[in-house]
Formats: sequence, structure tokens, C-alpha cells
Amino acid sequence: QVQLVESGGGLVQPGGSLGLSCAASGIIRNIYGMGWYRQAPGKQRELVATITSGGRTNYADSVKGRSTISIDNAKKSVYLQMNSSKPEDTAVYYCNADLASRNWVRNAYWGQGTQVIVSS
Repeated sequence: QVQLVESGGGLVQPGGSLGLSCAASGIIRNIYGMGWYRQAPGKQRELVATITSGGRTNYADSVKGRSTISIDNAKKSVYLQMNSSKPEDTAVYYCNADLASRNWVRNAYWGQGTQVIVSS
């Protein structure tokens, strides 16, 4: 059973920084990429940033230039650092992993989500 466990988040001051971590566990044959998505109240889940195992990144325009996603393949972990936080960054942040588990079956997996609130 593959699990993704997120940590970080919480209350952040406007203009402040937040850091999120996510670690994958279970029988994992290969990780192709990992990423972060978010869902604000009343809105659809949207991409924040993704990264391949080779380090190729993709960012949403709303966070580009103030966010950094990184991956540690050995630790099966992905990280998100976001600076200059804005109230509109308030959302539940979900970790995502594109990986092959036992028998090399490839699927997308999701974490349980971690709440980020940007407010003074």
C-alpha cells in the first residue's frame, strides 16, 4: 500500500514563507514525478507545481517566481517552498506522486492534504 504523508503548512502571515514536505512510503518500484496541488473553498483542485524525477519543473503562473519545488529521489520526497505568501494562497495543499508500485503498475497517488491559511 503506497502512502503519501504531508507535513508543514498551518498559519502564515501575508508576505511570509511556507514550506511543505511530502514523503512516499510502501512498495515503490519507481517514481516518475511528484507535485503539489491545492484546493481553495468552493474551487476546483488546481496545480501548484510538479517535478519529474530528473528535476524538470512546472509551476502555475500564480506561484511562478516565488515558489520552489524540489525532489529527493532517495528519500522518495518532494518539497515546496513558497515565499511572498498571499491570502489567495489559502487552500488545502495535496501531494501527488506518479509512481510504479508492486508489479510495476503505474498510478497517481494523493496525500490526505494539509491546510495552509495565509492571514494576519
